[in-house]
Amino acid sequence: MRVAHRPASVPHRTGADVIRVASVPAGHVYIRHLAPVERAWREVVRLDDPAPPDASPAGQSRWWPPVMLDPAWIERAHDSFDLFHVQFGFDAFAPADLRRAVEALREHGKPLVHTAHDLRNPHHRTRELHDAQLDVLIPAADAVITLTSGAAAEIERRWSREAVVLPHPHVVDFETMKSLPATRRAPADRGGEFRVGLHVKSLRSCMDPLAMLPALVRAVSSIPGGVLQVDGHTDVLDPAGARYDVELASALRAAPSCVDVRIHDFFSDAELVEYLASLDLSVLPYRFGTHSGWLEACRDVGTPVAAPTCGYYADQGPVHSFTMDEDRLDEDELADAVLAAYRQTPPPAEIVARRRAQRDQIAAAHAELYADLVGARCASA
Repeated sequence: MRVAHRPASVPHRTGADVIRVASVPAGHVYIRHLAPVERAWREVVRLDDPAPPDASPAGQSRWWPPVMLDPAWIERAHDSFDLFHVQFGFDAFAPADLRRAVEALREHGKPLVHTAHDLRNPHHRTRELHDAQLDVLIPAADAVITLTSGAAAEIERRWSREAVVLPHPHVVDFETMKSLPATRRAPADRGGEFRVGLHVKSLRSCMDPLAMLPALVRAVSSIPGGVLQVDGHTDVLDPAGARYDVELASALRAAPSCVDVRIHDFFSDAELVEYLASLDLSVLPYRFGTHSGWLEACRDVGTPVAAPTCGYYADQGPVHSFTMDEDRLDEDELADAVLAAYRQTPPPAEIVARRRAQRDQIAAAHAELYADLVGARCASA
């Protein structure tokens, strides 16, 4: 397994140094933050996301399902890009459709890169379909990227592929990060309210907040000023919601006074940052998964995270770990994670200068990899 690094020198850029990337997608925050902050040694231009056929004019920025993975789009647009990079959205395509897309790329001599964010799809209750999709993309890719060494080891074990390990860039924008305090005192020393956040969103398949409630209530109830704030979207917690979850909603209604339930629609980006920054601890309620952008956003604003042992969350950065996967939940470990967050001084928020430098390094590593693949393909043509 190898970790890519930025080249030591930054040579003069010419027109030939521009690499055009068909990125699936381009508009996601992770991909936007792959662009360098400082001047790059080689310019990478990512094509705009084509609007899906059913997108209204007001929804032109919407990218899902990704049009670029349609072999017909590759046939039409192959002259407009040098390299094809699949990040998210391939779950909208059957494995046979992905094979046809791979064949179209090969026919036109276009290198394929895949970043393996999810080795288990958090939206799928079972893993068979996602495994079949990865069984197409990972063996076919000219290069595989992932975010942690743990995920790279799994990729090597399952597909005998060596993945380039590049960390997740920042999620929160730099100006917002600058406006937030870089350090916090240990809540036990500070006194006052200790607010633990459990956001169930729209109840992804990977989530099991109901199983966690007893341990969280027990832990929060034992802390002076402890509050468990449970947020959820209208579709699952409002009786009129399209996916109303009676069992969870009933449990929350019956919860003790230390539980603060908030039902609302999706947060805007600004609202999400404000919410995360208001917490003393954010708890991830996942039975399965791989990596977490939510965790990275918490790091950006300085909010500690309690994360399950499934996936590779602890490889991304410091977390309070507790045992939880599809087969088990250790309630004592979960309660201990909450108490540890109460007693310990939180790690400092990610310093903007460090996140800026990291972003430039990640951007340079992508550009170097792209250049190697495009150059090798041109040499063999």
